[in-house]
Amino acid sequence: MKASELRSKDVAALEQEVKDLLKAHFGLRMQKATQQLGNHTQLRNTRRDIARVKTILAEKKKGAA
Repeated sequence: MKASELRSKDVAALEQEVKDLLKAHFGLRMQKATQQLGNHTQLRNTRRDIARVKTILAEKKKGAA
């Protein structure tokens, strides 16, 4: 997920994206705990995507205020 794609979304869409990514990250953590996760880099990628979306969301909220 690229930052340029995220910057074109509005605040509500970004908040929904954060929720979706958190659910996906939780699922990956459960797969890791039960030894079902084959690709461990997915955890890192989702964690970084969450941080990226939250950063852009904070920028948009700060700019709107």
